Amino acid sequence: MSKSNQNIREILKNIPSIDHLILYCNKLKVNLPQVYLKNIIINQVNLIKKEIIDGLIEKDIKKNILQRLEKEVLLNNKNSLNAVINGTGIILHTGLGRAPISKKILLDVVNRIYPYSNLEYDVSNNSRGERNNHVDYLINSITGSEASIVVNNNAAAVMLALNTFSNRKEVIISRGELVEIGGSFRIPDVIKKANCKMIEVGTTNKTHLNDYKKVISKKTGMIMIAHTSNYKVVGFTESVDIKKIVQLAKDNNIPTFFDLGSGTIVDYSKYGLSKEKLVKEYIDMGIDIISFSGDKLIGGPQTGILCGKNKFIKKIHSNSMYRALRCDKLTISLLESILRTYINDSEVDKNNLTFNLLTRSINDLDLMGLSILKQIDEKIINLYNIKLVDSFVEAGSGSLPIQNINSKALQIKHPNISVNKLSQLLRNSEIPIIGYIKDNFLYIDLKAILDDQIESLIKVLKNCLK
Repeated sequence: MSKSNQNIREILKNIPSIDHLILYCNKLKVNLPQVYLKNIIINQVNLIKKEIIDGLIEKDIKKNILQRLEKEVLLNNKNSLNAVINGTGIILHTGLGRAPISKKILLDVVNRIYPYSNLEYDVSNNSRGERNNHVDYLINSITGSEASIVVNNNAAAVMLALNTFSNRKEVIISRGELVEIGGSFRIPDVIKKANCKMIEVGTTNKTHLNDYKKVISKKTGMIMIAHTSNYKVVGFTESVDIKKIVQLAKDNNIPTFFDLGSGTIVDYSKYGLSKEKLVKEYIDMGIDIISFSGDKLIGGPQTGILCGKNKFIKKIHSNSMYRALRCDKLTISLLESILRTYINDSEVDKNNLTFNLLTRSINDLDLMGLSILKQIDEKIINLYNIKLVDSFVEAGSGSLPIQNINSKALQIKHPNISVNKLSQLLRNSEIPIIGYIKDNFLYIDLKAILDDQIESLIKVLKNCLK
């Protein structure tokens, strides 16, 4: 629709002033910073102006912009980060925050650090303290290490260890361990960023001790081992016994570093899951430094834990890079609480949600599913073909690789509504339900859904499935 420039200018005059629009939005009783609110208004005004110039709007300008602003402002008035119901069955779902933390632990932590805490203060001696001391003794007791240090994630732990011992030096690593995990995190890239030179040995499927021996030189700063946490190489393969690598490094006065990835401090095989060596077992092999994640199988907050021999951990602590990577009071307090849930290597306190969800029995999930179905109208169950079915899930985040875990799921399908539309309805509900689509069915897996979320789950299903 073509219009003269004069007509366009006349229409543009109908746009209220920014100050007038700010006053209008403030009457909506929203809790938004004024600078943020002003940016929202300016963006909407610019969109309206463009549509007017393009001939898409010519009347009811004020009404149009007020309606748009009300919708946009109310939408932005909600917090961006919110709780969801994890119906994917993946307990350590990276997109959903990895390890779930129990409400009791979260509330206890708030009470412990509010408003101030003894993060780096020695109350007994009235002197400067060390933040790592709050978790160091627990990590050492559980893993059998001499010392430990905590940083903000395992990628940071790997980079810090590499930079401490191999800055401008060589790092020896098997080709079969040059892994890539989520978010394009690649071991070769991290080694390079740590200012180290990577020396690859062996092949993808076979590495021998002699491969390591041949490349050790005065330039060698470290021998690195990386756990293939998110895949397995099977068939015609061979790797070097870790104890032999440790001995070779010791003979040449070189530290050994093992990036364990997930890391576990409890034997999950006693609960029907795959056997993974404990961190303690690797420490007993004589490895100098081990790193692993705090927010995977451990069940804690996002952290990277470094533990091992005291002289090496001390050197890592003295690296100036550590200060940029260290954890805050909330993270350290959460990690301390999670570590305290480990009673021994086969018994864990009920407040460790990751452990409890991973070891949930099929019988418990079956009872949960039947209870949910009983509380939904039979007409809805028939219309949406809702069934309780067997399913398989993964731990997630590269933990317990190639392990299919038995579970139960609600299977949903409507004859006239696409599964994508159903998925969207559940995701856009007041409490989003995140499920998955497979073979043209929508599934809500029960493995990672908490008992205290069932009431909300049923409410959302009743509201969305009509």
